[in-house]
Amino acid sequence: MALMITDECINCDVCEPECPNQAISLGPEIYVIDPARCTECVGHFDEPQCVQVCPVSCIPLNPAHVESREDLMAKYLRLQKSAGAPEPSAASAPAATPSTDAERES
Repeated sequence: MALMITDECINCDVCEPECPNQAISLGPEIYVIDPARCTECVGHFDEPQCVQVCPVSCIPLNPAHVESREDLMAKYLRLQKSAGAPEPSAASAPAATPSTDAERES
């Protein structure tokens, strides 16, 4: 499923820069999520980053856009391809979680 932002949004601006797919933008009154670009951070992170940073918990799943994890990964790959990024192979697909500082220092 794609995510959505509810009317409880306080326009705090923390979610938009966290979205790796540029799916979040300022709408007429509150921030909005483009379901065509939202992958719930599949392909980038284990958890949706906007949900993690939202101070008012106003970013639930969008029931109008039901998608499986496989659908979300396919969308991620399409977005990467249209952005001109090299298509990852199964062996080099992005990790589900970003590296920690400790892992990078190893």
